[in-house]
Amino acid sequence: LPGLSGFSWVGDERVAVGALPNARAVRGLPGLGVTHVVNCRARLQTVISQDLWVEREVFGADRVVHAPMWDHGRPQPPRLWAPAAEFAAEALESDPEAGVLIHCQQGRRRSVLVAYAVLRLRGREPAEASRAILESRAPATLVPAYRRSVEEWLAARDRPLP
Repeated sequence: LPGLSGFSWVGDERVAVGALPNARAVRGLPGLGVTHVVNCRARLQTVISQDLWVEREVFGADRVVHAPMWDHGRPQPPRLWAPAAEFAAEALESDPEAGVLIHCQQGRRRSVLVAYAVLRLRGREPAEASRAILESRAPATLVPAYRRSVEEWLAARDRPLP
């Protein structure tokens, strides 16, 4: 489908949101500035296509994290995606050269949830985080239930945002 392939960098955040890259594309990602990957596809999807395995082979297991979700439009439990958002935010904070690709199947909804959480963890206001992602990635949608999942999780956290 046009507009649903590849990935889009979100402003100057060093965060990219994208669709599932094929094995050949994964091998080229380091040359495009990607140093870390967050895979937001469900476990069954990654088992069938082996994309998570390829990403770990290319980047190393310590630079790839899995946020296993199905895209159902209902609230997403933080246990599925919050560790990945924290991983990405920490990679960006600790390495000024880091570039994090967050992808799902089409780069429209699950990856947007995690990218939104990363930007919020990095101190962006809700409207600013939403706008940055939606303006950078044409097919992106910030599902209201997904946004609420992030905001409720942030409100319940022990640590304040920067």
